[in-house]
Amino acid sequence: MEAYINGLSVISPQNTFNNSDFLSEPVVYTTNYLSCIEPSYKEYLNPTLARRMARIIKMGIAASNICMKDANVAMPDAIITGTALGCLEDTEKFLWAIIENEEQFLTPTSFIQSTHNTVSAQIALQLKCMNYNFTYVHKGFSFESALLDSLMTIAEGEAQNVLTGAHDEMTDKYYKVCDRIGYWKKENVSTFDLINSKTNGSIAGEGAAFFMLGAQKGENVYAKIRGLKTIYKPESAAEIEKHINQLLAEKGLTINDIDVVLYGINGDVQYDHVYYNLKDGLLKNSSATYFKHLCGEYQTASSFAMWIAAMILKTQNIPHAILIGENKRKPIKNVLIYNTFLNIDHSLLLLSAC
Repeated sequence: MEAYINGLSVISPQNTFNNSDFLSEPVVYTTNYLSCIEPSYKEYLNPTLARRMARIIKMGIAASNICMKDANVAMPDAIITGTALGCLEDTEKFLWAIIENEEQFLTPTSFIQSTHNTVSAQIALQLKCMNYNFTYVHKGFSFESALLDSLMTIAEGEAQNVLTGAHDEMTDKYYKVCDRIGYWKKENVSTFDLINSKTNGSIAGEGAAFFMLGAQKGENVYAKIRGLKTIYKPESAAEIEKHINQLLAEKGLTINDIDVVLYGINGDVQYDHVYYNLKDGLLKNSSATYFKHLCGEYQTASSFAMWIAAMILKTQNIPHAILIGENKRKPIKNVLIYNTFLNIDHSLLLLSAC
């Protein structure tokens, strides 16, 4: 199963939403909570409607709008998204209203907008799109599940253009809950010092990313998705390496064909050894890069990584901000993304130049 990335857009803690700049001047944070840099929504949403929309809904609609314009596709044949938490802000509002109003006189708006498929539904409403619409909620595999469904839909001939995305937001309350169970660092760390951190926890992040996947190569094609594999709770480094070799063998490639590897290194000393085992071992001859110091840690962060990988293949440039060591390969033909969330959900994503 393969597909072309004919358009893309991502709203993140970096200046990424219009694709005109590829991390030439990355934003450096010294806090453990990264919030998205949002565009003006006036050109993407009716102001009256926007006032009643949660932030993550507006981010999702704007990112999907930019993506479709980038691909020059007016109506997708399917809309498939992934999210681990859904519209968290509205969920919190509804739960808080239950407490404050003692379970009486509750308005349904926050509940209606808190469901996980709200973003994909709102995109469809904006487009008046009656085609296949599905949202996956699979924790650290949420984006990968949406991507797999998209590839299957295209492979089976049920769609030519699939709008595929992922979205997750961070709120103050959710940050505090996760902080209590050890997700985040206790000390403030500069994002560009994160890779050198030797303490537990990472930095919190959020984002909304959308990709127009096509059965055929578009005029503005970025890259080709060659393969996808998920691994649940691998028992050893040897098992991870076996899955990598299997994925490459299925595509007629070997380790030596991988030019760039994009690792989900997040500064958490408990789990980063998974990446370093590969970086210093099986994949030592590939250029090493990382991305979570730019977007923070969240369960669909691999969507931000796919945006980076597609831009690398399109521009044939690796921004200095993500490079570990030196760029060992030119030209860049194959990029492998390796990401894990809490060393439980592991994913491999292979992209190639067109």
